[in-house]
Amino acid sequence: MAPRPSTTSVPAALRGFTRRPPPAQERCELCAEPLAPEHRHLVDTRKRSLLCACTGCYLLFTRPGAGAGHFQAVPDRYLIDPDFTLDEASWNRLQIPVGLAFFFRNSELDRLAAFYPSPAGATESELDPDTWREVLGHSRLTALLQPDTEALLIRRERGADGASRGTGAGSTECYLVPVDTCYELVGRMRLHWQGFDGGAEARADLTDFFARVRAAARPVIEEDGS
Repeated sequence: MAPRPSTTSVPAALRGFTRRPPPAQERCELCAEPLAPEHRHLVDTRKRSLLCACTGCYLLFTRPGAGAGHFQAVPDRYLIDPDFTLDEASWNRLQIPVGLAFFFRNSELDRLAAFYPSPAGATESELDPDTWREVLGHSRLTALLQPDTEALLIRRERGADGASRGTGAGSTECYLVPVDTCYELVGRMRLHWQGFDGGAEARADLTDFFARVRAAARPVIEEDGS
């Protein structure tokens, strides 16, 4: 009878070949300094992308005119407009097929941009200046919005009967948030979305995400002093 294969563990000398390598530590994309798990971001305005940054590089680009505007530091302020309202007709004018979108000023292209999360990532929707001004311009957050680095994040919910229902601030929630927060939302939706409506896991994650945004946000009246 042929000898049975050994069932003993892998010899110590070979364990290094069978063990997965640890994940590489994330580094600053400007100076290669190792980064903590929680770190800040810069916007590359030419490539329309986010860069992970160490504290030193981040602070460098908080100075006005630094880098001729090529890189801009993403602020960390969260504001809410508790008086913001948006009826069904106004939302339809934005041509957003879901009840969730974010909007920011693209300084490189000199135009307004609207995005909504989808299973494929961030989907852009064209937004003409007149629509922006007439639908969203009445919020005090719009005047405070910093180009490229901040976004208006708007969420609307419907009940099972199709009617709008409140989500903590009437039928619509409107926040000014760092733009990297919006891309975090897009990534979370891509990770959890299932089927046509996203599924229970995606909805639970969305609820958790907005709970964190709501907790971090200050009323806009505290920012503009009105």
